Amino acid sequence: MRQWSIRDAKDRLSELVEAAQLTPQAITRRGRCAAVVLSEREFDRLRRRAEPLSSFFARSGLDQVEIRRIEAAPRDEGEF
Repeated sequence: MRQWSIRDAKDRLSELVEAAQLTPQAITRRGRCAAVVLSEREFDRLRRRAEPLSSFFARSGLDQVEIRRIEAAPRDEGEF
């Protein structure tokens, strides 16, 4: 994935958008990835793959597991 500094991304936005049609493009701030630009087609593909957590639990059989909350005193931060 190609990386673009924020300054380069602003100065060359059209080029960045064109490159994102082929493969996702990273925008960095102070050398760290801050955002990723991708094509609408790739975004739609990723969005269609996402499923609600409730669907995952139902499919896995975990929706039948009973969960009970236990009342307990909170731990001190040093107790790990």
